[in-house]
Amino acid sequence: MTDNLLLALALMLVLEGLMPFVAPSAWRETFRRLILLSDGQIRFVGLTAMLIGLVLLIAFK
Repeated sequence: MTDNLLLALALMLVLEGLMPFVAPSAWRETFRRLILLSDGQIRFVGLTAMLIGLVLLIAFK
């Protein structure tokens, strides 16, 4: 189980680093827009991401 968690963490880091590496200006602009959102909007984005992740985990398990 630890191996799977480490693989998942490694994949997350690769995917998280992809955007700043490939398109740094678009990544920077995304963060400029993100700081303008209210707390409720940011929470909604986080909740949506978690739900999509859970659905994908259940679907591909």
